[in-house]
Amino acid sequence: MFSDNWIHELARLDEQGQACVIVTVLENKGSVPRNAGTKMLVTHDSIIATIGGGHLEYKAIQIAREMLQTGEHQLKVEQFNLSARLGQCCGGIATLSFEPIHRQEHHLALFGAGHVAKALLHIISTLPFRIIWVDPRHHLFPERLPAKTTKLVSDDPAEEVIHMPANSYYLVMTHNHQLDYEITRAIIKREDFTYFGLIGSANKRKRFIHRLSQQGYSQSVINRMSCPIGIREVKGKHPAEIAVSIAAQLIACYQSQPQYQPTEPG
Repeated sequence: MFSDNWIHELARLDEQGQACVIVTVLENKGSVPRNAGTKMLVTHDSIIATIGGGHLEYKAIQIAREMLQTGEHQLKVEQFNLSARLGQCCGGIATLSFEPIHRQEHHLALFGAGHVAKALLHIISTLPFRIIWVDPRHHLFPERLPAKTTKLVSDDPAEEVIHMPANSYYLVMTHNHQLDYEITRAIIKREDFTYFGLIGSANKRKRFIHRLSQQGYSQSVINRMSCPIGIREVKGKHPAEIAVSIAAQLIACYQSQPQYQPTEPG
């Protein structure tokens, strides 16, 4: 797809959580296909706008996709002699910049569609998460879901844990204490979660830890469960207050990960 309206397309890619490289003609000398300032967006599987076609554009797309493949985060500038290096008839010199735009997305599985979950989704849908929202009760889901959220109506929510990607984030806040435990056990059994938060009291945590320990699950993995959920400084019980507390804990978790790369202020 080609479009000169690259700013809107960049916003769309950001909303969808897709990485891309912005290719910009920084400088042109002699005869070149496009003028300085011309931009093109390159994703893993699409091209948006154009820097003039030909071998220059082909080479630029190749470089951009190599950067996406390797997860490169640094700006790169290269100069191309169109006649000597690329064999184009133009004969000019073009200097291109390659700016990778990454928005790392984390996978979050949210179990339960109650008041706290609904309040929470309004916040975490604005954060770098792709959310699977799981509940057996179809009627509790709103007609319109927040961005980057997929609902999953399941008669056996605990079974859905098996299908989640490695290093997922999990939030468990269903309407049923026993269902919470079954989901918890499935998550602990996997051992590969980045974060696992369980809504409930300190007594609920003690009961769950006792049951899981008796069933032979790893104590070190069990201890990674966050319950009560959220940051301790927020004491309120209103759904919105709980939601803000949980969101703060999620942010602290992903910002502490080694691969986290904060965006430089513009």
